[in-house]
Amino acid sequence: MQPQNIRDALPEHLAAEACADILRRPCVRIERIVSKGQVSPAQGWYDQDEGEWVMVVAGRAILEFADGSICNLSSGDYVNIPAHCKHKVSWTDPDHATIWLAVWYR
Repeated sequence: MQPQNIRDALPEHLAAEACADILRRPCVRIERIVSKGQVSPAQGWYDQDEGEWVMVVAGRAILEFADGSICNLSSGDYVNIPAHCKHKVSWTDPDHATIWLAVWYR
């Protein structure tokens, strides 16, 4: 088994977020997301059936929650978002890639 690195093969030009599964099993999914200025759609909220633990591995981002709270994230910061906790990505660094590690669980 060979190790892999979450920073390998980063896309150079991002017209949209780049998402790739690292691991997928019946009760858990681990995903790498790369953003560079991308945000959630202006209207609506993510309202997921799964919990999501998310970490910013590199870069910076801002999460906004339907209750009005804001979460500023930078390299090494993580947050657990319970299922059906309405949220959105309101900002990612437009000048540098933001690498997310997202763990989706039931």
